[in-house]
Formats: sequence, structure tokens, C-alpha cells
Amino acid sequence: MTLQITPYFLMPGNANEAIEFYRNVLGAELVEKQTYADAGIPCQDAIKEHIAHALLKVDDSVLQFSDSPTIPTEPGSLLNLSITSPDVEKTNQVFAQLEDGGTVRHALEKTAFSPAFGTVTDRFGVTFTIMTLP
Repeated sequence: MTLQITPYFLMPGNANEAIEFYRNVLGAELVEKQTYADAGIPCQDAIKEHIAHALLKVDDSVLQFSDSPTIPTEPGSLLNLSITSPDVEKTNQVFAQLEDGGTVRHALEKTAFSPAFGTVTDRFGVTFTIMTLP
């Protein structure tokens, strides 16, 4: 059972600009980019064209991005780690261990894009978004 850990940039509405910046600086390839409207995610009209999810490939690494309309962001808090797991049991186990002494930001639950998805800040102040691959 393999876990994959990826840097995830939560931007305060300027993800498109950040994507282009890192794409140019790192010579990255844009693999995927979806707005909230493209993804069919219910949201206010003001953020429909903001980025719901984007993926840049840099050699053998990937960077993920999204605009974060519901999670407060400030300089120094824009980067978290994304953990993907192949099964719900492992996702539950990792989430529970990170939650111990930490703070749940988004309860682990089934979503339209994952059988188990949640966000937790661990006891050291590191924020993780955890999901099971569909």
C-alpha cells in the first residue's frame, strides 16, 4: 500500500498567476487545470472562474494548486502537504494519527471526487489534505 505526498499550494485567489510563475521559473508542464465551474463545484458566482485544482509536473515531481475561498490564507500558510492513499482504511488510519493533538479543518468524509477526503493540521502546525483515490 503506497502513500503519495505532494506539495499543495492553497492560494488566496491568485492561483492562475502562481501557476504561470512557477511554470516559467521551474520549466514545468501544466498537466491539469480546472475552475470551480469546470469541476461543477457549487460556489458563489464570484469564484466560479477561480482554480479548483491544478497540477504542474516538474521533471519527476508534481505541484498541486487551488484557490482557497473557504480556508483563510496568509503569507507562510499557503503550502500544505497532500497525501493520497489507495484505500479508505489507510486514509482513516493516517488521518486519525495526524488528528491526535491537532485540529481538524475539514472532517474526513466521502465527496464527489473521493471516497474519503479531509484536512487536518497536526500538533506541529503542519496542514495535510488527505484523500483516497477513487
